This record gives sequence, C-alpha cells and structure tokens, in this order.
Amino acid sequence: MSATPATLHIKSPGPDFTNSLGRTIGEHALAGDVLLLTGPLGAGKTCLTQGIALGLGVEGYVRSPTFVLMTRHQGRLTLHHVDLYRVEGAAEAWDLGLDEQLFGEGVCVIEWADRAAEIFPEDCLWIDLDYDEKEDQRVINVEAGDISNDSRSRKLLTLLAEKAETFGDQVK
Repeated sequence: MSATPATLHIKSPGPDFTNSLGRTIGEHALAGDVLLLTGPLGAGKTCLTQGIALGLGVEGYVRSPTFVLMTRHQGRLTLHHVDLYRVEGAAEAWDLGLDEQLFGEGVCVIEWADRAAEIFPEDCLWIDLDYDEKEDQRVINVEAGDISNDSRSRKLLTLLAEKAETFGDQVK
C-alpha cells in the first residue's frame, strides 16, 4: 500500500478477528500511545482492548473497568485501561486524573472516549466500532488524530494499512 488512507475501514467477521486486530496494535504500541475507542454497547471495544493487552504481553483476563473507571495491567508496557461510560463530560473525566495515563510511559486505551473528546491529545488513534448488518460482524474505522507524517498515530495507522494483507479482504 503506497499512501496511508485518512481512515482505515475494517470489517470484522467476529470477536476473534477483532481481538487479533487489537493484538496487532498492542504488539506495535509504544510508550505514550493513546488509543481512543468509541461505539455503542457491545460493539467490541473491550474485545479489542483484550487483544491490545495480549499484544502488550499482559497476562490474565482484562475486563472493562466500567464501575472502577480505570485499571492498570503490566506487560512489556503498562496498559492503562479507562472506561468513561459512567462519566458525564470532559470536566468529570479530567477530574479522574487522566494526565498520568495520557502523558505517561504506558499505553492508554480509553473506551467511550467520545464522552470527553476535547481533553485528549491530538496525536491519538481513534477507533470506532459499530454493528454491521450481520449480528456477529462489526465495522471498525481507524483514524489518526494527527495526520502529520511523524505523528505516532499516523505511524500506527500506516502500520495497520501495511498489514492489511494479513487481514485479507476485510480492510478497505
């Protein structure tokens, strides 16, 4: 693939594929990466995060921190897993002390990121998961928040675009 698309459109045939996509992201994630997940309940945000955790070498089961809001998991990098489902807006999200997670040395994955979109750094990877026509399938759209060539989110998007052949005809 010669040029990186502005948005990568991926069709996931099921949870195993979504988990595998997350694993690919986790294997290539670097300290300071911020991954912002959006989509309706049950669309696969936690499934993708579980794959990211596997790619980071996190042992054990990763569940959505809906009621505790944040959890940390240790792998080759610390995974900061945040869930903003119960948060009412940007001010409340910022009051959680997200600066350590957003600007720290680990990888930060935030579910329901659209509830506080204005507090996140520009250089982040937005991943929107949604239902497809078939019950088990999902549509996953990946977009770099900063499209400059040297941004970390652009590099992750480019990597996923380059790995498109391993995902078969699921990527457009």
